[in-house]
Amino acid sequence: MTEDLNQMRDHMLTAIAAASGLDALDACRVEALGKQGTITLLLKTLGKMTPEERLVQGPQIQGLREAVANGIAERKATLERAALDARLASETLDMTLPADATPAGTIHPVSQVMDELAEIFADLGFAVATGPEIETDWHNFTALNIPETHPARAMHDTFYLQQGIDAKAAGTADEKTTFSLLRTHTSPVQIRTMLSQKPPIRIIAPGRTYRSDSDATHTPMFHQVEGLVIDKGITLGHLKWTLETFVKAFFERDDIVLRLRPSYFPFTEPSVEIDVGYTLVKGKRVVGGAEPDGWLEILGSGMVHRKVIEACGLDPDEWQGFAFGCGIDRLAMLKYGMDDLRPFFDGDIRWLKHYGFSSLDVPTLSGGVGA
Repeated sequence: MTEDLNQMRDHMLTAIAAASGLDALDACRVEALGKQGTITLLLKTLGKMTPEERLVQGPQIQGLREAVANGIAERKATLERAALDARLASETLDMTLPADATPAGTIHPVSQVMDELAEIFADLGFAVATGPEIETDWHNFTALNIPETHPARAMHDTFYLQQGIDAKAAGTADEKTTFSLLRTHTSPVQIRTMLSQKPPIRIIAPGRTYRSDSDATHTPMFHQVEGLVIDKGITLGHLKWTLETFVKAFFERDDIVLRLRPSYFPFTEPSVEIDVGYTLVKGKRVVGGAEPDGWLEILGSGMVHRKVIEACGLDPDEWQGFAFGCGIDRLAMLKYGMDDLRPFFDGDIRWLKHYGFSSLDVPTLSGGVGA
């Protein structure tokens, strides 16, 4: 019996190795392992054997089956690889030929506005700075002069991480190193920049931020850009000129009118809200106009608070600065006529085709940054 099985294995493996194609290989598989295959019929005879015979012949038949199955798998891989090589050799593509159709992908309005912001502020001498989206309590709140009792720290406004909360409750947390929340603004990037760089500093910090809020004009995750200037002799006049230059360049209009209103932010003093004038055109608000029909709030800003400068190891008597921040999503809504924030994150291809931008529509100050 053993000699017969050895001869059968040699014969089957020879036939498998000689298979010239996948069809021929499959025929070998059916002949050996199919429902009526030679090895399948041998396996069925095990039930009629005595326990002693089964103990001897069972492993031999199973070994035959395993050897044939492995041979088929190896030969199949070899044939498939050869077929793929032949196909790659015969199918060529001339990359110099023009495309059959224009690429369907579009740039998301948020990405487009981020590029526009970077281009505008680069012309004003600002660099782009980034930071982690998972932040420490110290960078996100404490260093920005936001007290423990401030509503912004509340659970219903901030996404806290359970691990950070547990560490703080256990008294083992270091507020400067324990990452315990999703940042609620990009202001922590300003703190990290002041800690890592020596003044003078001119940066913008665009990126994703997170707050527990959701409606037509708010989402749990949104995009924000903040700016920071730290230097000697900085005044509120520098802030006003910078924001006027930015808004005029962004909306591509010279008849922009800004209104500064006193406000309060823990990290700036004095603090001002920036409103931009709009005119009504066919019932719609259009930013711009020498004689505004109304005002839209677009920015929060102010002179950097002395305590914030001190928290970053700088002398507030020597260094002053201003900071500002606004929502990138809302800037896109104002400039490109969108009235609902939620579709920004729905991923609807129809919405993207309507409001999206061509991949070749790169914003430049010389050529304009509009669509």
